[in-house]
Amino acid sequence: MRDLQLPGRSTVHSTNGMAATSHPLSTLAALDVLRRGGNAVDAAVTACAVQCVVEPMSTGIGGDCFALLAPGGGPEIIGMNGSGWAPKGLTAEHLLQQGIDSIGVQSPHSVSVPGAIDAWDTLLRDHGSIDLDQALQPAIGYAEDGWAVTPRVANDWARNVEKLSVDASSAAKYLANGRAPKAGETWRLPELAETLRTIAKVGRSGFYEGWVAEDIVEHLSGLGGCHALDDLAEMRGEYVTPISTDYRGYTMWQIPPNGQGITALMMLNILADYDLASMDPNGVARLHLETEASRMAYAARDRYVADQRQADVPVEHMLSSAFADEMRSQISPDSAVSAPEATGPAYRDTIYLTVVDKDRNACSFINSLYMPFGSGLTAPRSGVLLQNRGAGFRVEPGHPNNVAPRKRPLHTIIPGMCMKDGKVAYAYGVMGGGYQPVGHTHVLTNMVDFGMDPQEALDSPRVFHITGRLDVERGLGDDVLAGLAALGHEVGRPEMPWGGGQIIAIDWENGTLIGGSDPRKDGCALGY
Repeated sequence: MRDLQLPGRSTVHSTNGMAATSHPLSTLAALDVLRRGGNAVDAAVTACAVQCVVEPMSTGIGGDCFALLAPGGGPEIIGMNGSGWAPKGLTAEHLLQQGIDSIGVQSPHSVSVPGAIDAWDTLLRDHGSIDLDQALQPAIGYAEDGWAVTPRVANDWARNVEKLSVDASSAAKYLANGRAPKAGETWRLPELAETLRTIAKVGRSGFYEGWVAEDIVEHLSGLGGCHALDDLAEMRGEYVTPISTDYRGYTMWQIPPNGQGITALMMLNILADYDLASMDPNGVARLHLETEASRMAYAARDRYVADQRQADVPVEHMLSSAFADEMRSQISPDSAVSAPEATGPAYRDTIYLTVVDKDRNACSFINSLYMPFGSGLTAPRSGVLLQNRGAGFRVEPGHPNNVAPRKRPLHTIIPGMCMKDGKVAYAYGVMGGGYQPVGHTHVLTNMVDFGMDPQEALDSPRVFHITGRLDVERGLGDDVLAGLAALGHEVGRPEMPWGGGQIIAIDWENGTLIGGSDPRKDGCALGY
């Protein structure tokens, strides 16, 4: 239990349903659905649609979606990969002929076909009790009538004025006389409201065909993109078989590659051989081992992870005890070793939410544009802000993650589901681009090894090794910074905190739900 004399918040407890998101309006929308009798999938899609309006730098209908579902709380786990593909006209050879050896984050080539709307529609049809029309109504209301901007959203918006200014359509919709809105100001997105109304009326084809699709393709084509109308019309997400590993009696489930969830599983396999519980959770020894495990796992991610429909990804080998032993053998508890640096996607914006309903259906749900405001490119008539997931590709023929027609890039967003004895223990996730596998590992080991409750696990300060430096949040003192430096880490303080997260734990013995929401974001957990 937290010290009640110190700043912080309690876990949320309820007997029926619960939702946890990074925005209060999103959490409230999900809870409204649950209280009207909707299930976890209904509430998750509704909440996500709201965030696509009120947290536009972190997510949007021009992005992608992954989800894990546990009907009745397990033991079955259902995976949805709603990540989009590169247009059929985009090849590495085409780019190299133009002198492009990496895909720029604001290039039209970075815009992979959005997969979110198709994933939402599929999940609602197969596992929900409402349709897209009902799920989109709260989002339509906020886009049309406006909403009050919250502090973290305002902060992130202001940090991206220059990016939004590059595209005239983005500047017109997301800036007011060249500036971002401040906390407490009202903002509206009328073009996006009309697009959402079209999708609500027509269904998924209202996005992937017709005037919205034409608007997207025309805008990208005018910028030199290779997109065609059939790239959108033929886009389909797919159900996938989740992958897992066991950690101290818990089973951790992730979406398989092209997602990077396997990176978290490799980290857990490495750390399973260490007695973390004997260490200070905020001490040098624990943070050093976590960091070194991440460096090994991320190097494997960058070497192997790709779209399994077009590349051979050695999943069984990557999750094997032999590979964990091999990576662990390179780690020293006394010094930072020279290890390959992660070169793949690293940025830190996304939204993650989780919902559990009265029947204990659990939904772990994530939706993203990748970088803040995605590519920064907005289709002018529809107001659809477009993701830049294609920047996660390599332009390197022969590499598993080489860009290719209708291929999905290495993807950072990962929903998590942790089970014990065949039942969901934690439906959770930690957003933040490349940070996510470290976040999943850090938060889970906080709960399993150190006995923290969901809120304490999220509150706990974080570190992340990126671009050759170990960035340490200010929640850890200078003594920890010095201790990590003494082990050979180049250390520093990040400009912004690492990620954000949500957790709902199911207390099967008492028949209740326990929720936590990350203080690094504006959101909250609520139950009834």
